[in-house]
Amino acid sequence: MPIQNPPNPQNPNPNLPSPKSNNGSSNTSGSGYSGGQKPHFPHPPDPSNPDPETLRQQWRYAIKQYSKWYSHAWGTAILAGVSFFALGWLVKGSNPLPSFGKSDQDDQKNHGSGLSDADGVKKS
Repeated sequence: MPIQNPPNPQNPNPNLPSPKSNNGSSNTSGSGYSGGQKPHFPHPPDPSNPDPETLRQQWRYAIKQYSKWYSHAWGTAILAGVSFFALGWLVKGSNPLPSFGKSDQDDQKNHGSGLSDADGVKKS
């Protein structure tokens, strides 16, 4: 368990700046940054470029991660497609895609009826 500092009685909320740090004055430099300190970055950049072997290892790791995520995305998409097809089959009770499973007899019935399309307009 980490050791915590005792609470400051003048500043009950430690996340907010203390009242004496701002003093109500405005920044006159116009830069919009007050305090005169460098900003603290949680992960500062390296002071120099790493050696080529380290860069190669990082690049290989990045390619491996990207490949894994890419294949997971495709697998998820295919699984979702199959699942929705199966759900449609269960709801409809037959093949939910009208273009699959048409037999030649169904096509002959439609051509012999004198209808041009599914819109019901008769050919002249």
